[in-house]
Amino acid sequence: MSAKPTAGESPTGVFIDIDVDSSIADDAELATKLAEVCPVDIFTAEGGRVETVAGNLDECVLCELCLDAAPDGAVAIKKLYDGTELRRTAP
Repeated sequence: MSAKPTAGESPTGVFIDIDVDSSIADDAELATKLAEVCPVDIFTAEGGRVETVAGNLDECVLCELCLDAAPDGAVAIKKLYDGTELRRTAP
């Protein structure tokens, strides 16, 4: 699940996109945790769902706090400028 754009916004950032696995989309507790740990407010817990704020995607500083907070593989940071992504996987 990528960010939902608001009127006039593109669905992804220019440099960064965030993918959230549908298995955690309705996890209100995790939504709150992600919103709390992200220093640039990419995540919101509105409606008890894990959502991203399209207008904040390019503010990502690649700190990986969201990856640490989410279950392995549930969140991916896509670096659109070089085609790579950051994602935690189980050891």
